[in-house]
Amino acid sequence: MSTISVEQFDDKIDSLYRLVILAARRASQISKPDSRPLVPVRSKKPTIVALEEVLQGKVKARIGGADEEEFFE
Repeated sequence: MSTISVEQFDDKIDSLYRLVILAARRASQISKPDSRPLVPVRSKKPTIVALEEVLQGKVKARIGGADEEEFFE
């Protein structure tokens, strides 16, 4: 399994804080029984799956929307 570094997200997201919030919320969604990952799973950990989704461009943060349902594209 390859490691994930912060430098890989430089062109994907504007701040480390936003990345942490985005990955945490998506990992929470992935942990629910009726949810499915958007990328091929290489790890059983929801946080790693969420970060992989961000890296592959499957999950992006919307800036300016206060509603959690609109947070994920």
